[in-house]
This record gives sequence, C-alpha cells and structure tokens, in this order.
Amino acid sequence: MKNASVRAIPEEYKRAAPAERRGTIREAAYTVRNYIHSSRQLATDRNIDSGEAGRETIEGAAIRKTCKIYVPAGYDENDSHTRYDTLYLLHGVGGDENEWLHGSGTADGSFVLAHILDNLIANGDIEPLIVVFPNGRSAHDWEDRTFNAAGTHMLGFYYFDYEFRYDLIPFIEANYRTYADIRDTSPEGIESNRKHRAVAGLSMGGMQSLNLILGGYRCDAAEFAGAPSGWKNGLAPTVRAPGMADLFAYVGAFSNAPTSSAGHVLGSGLASSGRKLELLYMTCGDEDGIAVGSYAGSIEGLAEAAGDSLGDFYQILLTGGNHDFQVWNHGAYNFVRLAFGNAVEPGKRSRVELVLDIGSSERH
Repeated sequence: MKNASVRAIPEEYKRAAPAERRGTIREAAYTVRNYIHSSRQLATDRNIDSGEAGRETIEGAAIRKTCKIYVPAGYDENDSHTRYDTLYLLHGVGGDENEWLHGSGTADGSFVLAHILDNLIANGDIEPLIVVFPNGRSAHDWEDRTFNAAGTHMLGFYYFDYEFRYDLIPFIEANYRTYADIRDTSPEGIESNRKHRAVAGLSMGGMQSLNLILGGYRCDAAEFAGAPSGWKNGLAPTVRAPGMADLFAYVGAFSNAPTSSAGHVLGSGLASSGRKLELLYMTCGDEDGIAVGSYAGSIEGLAEAAGDSLGDFYQILLTGGNHDFQVWNHGAYNFVRLAFGNAVEPGKRSRVELVLDIGSSERH
C-alpha cells in the first residue's frame, strides 16, 4: 500500500479515456453452494459448525448467481504472464450487482466509475486491476431488492462471507488472471494473496465490509433473533462472524449502514484474526441522516481494540455529503489509490482524520 493524498476526483477522470485505454464490463454467472435457504437455514457444502453460523446448516441444491466484472484495457485471457490485483465493490440494501456502475452516473456513453478506473490506470496512478461487482444477498431469493427485515434475502446480506470465501473468490481466481490464488493455502501464499485483494462497500455493503471482514455481528429479524431491534428497522444482532482478514489486506466502508458493529467489536475481531489489516478507509457525508451515526460508532474504539493489527486508518468526513454517489465515487477513487496506488513509497503507519469539503483535496 502507498501513502498518498486524499483528494477530489479530477473532473477529467469522470470522462472517457482514449478508446484504446478503456476497460470493458462483463457479466459472469457462477455456482453458489453456501447461502441462506428458504428454511432460513444455512445451505452449505462445507463443514461449518451451527454454533459459528448461528443457525442450523443443511445440504442444499446449488444456485446460480451473476456478478459484473470490470477488466482493464488490454486484458487477455490467453496471456499467462500478466496478473492483476482484484477489488470487490459491494452494493447497498436496495441495490444489486449493477448499482455501483449505474449509480455512479454516465458520461460519454458509459459509466462514470468505469471512466474513473480507466483514467487511474491510463495515468499511472494504479496498475491495471480487475473489479468485481457481486450481488451481496447470499440467499435463495437473491434477486429480491425490497427492504423486508424478515426476508431471507435480507438475512443473506449477513451471510455473504461464506459465499464470498467458498464460491465467489474461487470462481474469480480460477477464471481470471489474478495475482491471488485461493488454492494456495501455504502460510506464505495466504499472506501474499491477501495483499492482492481489496474489498469496499457502500451503505449496506459498507456494513458487510466491516462486520464480515473484520469480525462483527450478523443480524436477523428481531422476531427470529429473540431480541429487540436497537435500530428501529426490525433487525437485531445475533452471532459474530469469524472474519475474513486472512483473505483481504485492504478494506473500505463508505457510509456504512446502521447495523454496522461498534468500533470496539470490530477492532477486537480484527485483533483476534492474527492478521494485520494494511488499510481501513472509512468515509461518510456529514449531512447523511442514515449513516453518519453508524460511521462514528464503528470508528470509536476500533483502533484501540485492534492495536498492532491495524495499519493505516483513514477517517474522511465530507462536509455537505449525503447518502449518495457523490460520497461513494469519492470513496472508491481514493480507496483504490491508497490500496493499489503508485503514488510514493510506503511510510509509517498512518492515522488520518480529515474533515473535507467534498470537492477539496488534503495532503498528509
């Protein structure tokens, strides 16, 4: 990871790069064997303890899901020598695998986020990379986008980690030219691989990035959890997720949703992983009536509880920012630069707390 400034997205980066420097968007279908069944049990082909899962596990028929994938200009499946870092971007509660692309806006006949990626690569800010846009509902009814606290599709948000680990990442790394190879389970391989993967999410996806990667709480409908909803949205915490710090060294949470765990919970989860998170990048708009409280709550006590397990920690509050893509595009642009950037040589561990106008830049 490289230390770099947090800055506004250059306006020219929101426009199309030269034709030969533009990446492409693909759709891919993959098999999922780890998901929430219609019975609310966890369908799995793995030996997952029901105590860890917080519910009974069963063998269920595999389902098929789709994701969107950005591949950079010049990507060639037949090129056995070139490898790529991988970024996973997770959507919000009402979104799906299309939200990051369509929500980012359009210009010059394509998606603004694709332009940002193209221009970051074309200008040498980052090396070419692969970006995966999954559907974060790991459930039999994963295409249901409604907000229903008691729905199995909603429960699927809190169990995406099993699909992520056992289905999606293996599919991507078996079919695309990634540096990371999840099949390498040697200690050296695990440590190397995690430094070639990054994950970030907006809103509900930001919650997933924190709770499921660092090791916070899963949630279920209050009526099934047997506890009142502290957020007044019908959801209540259940059991802690085991975390995925063995797979990711860089994590971003943009306007993380109210069900995000408290900072001391997330920090202790990370500390117990035995892994160092090289970068945690959190951002939110100060006028975000949905997430500004959970943003602050997930920060408080996190660094202290994580100790040496946390590397660079960015807390970027954007003045005038709301719960929208102005904040999330800004987050994605800066997060990928910090995770995989070519800015300067790595420095000492940073704690960066900034209050920025959403259109400004700040160096540290």
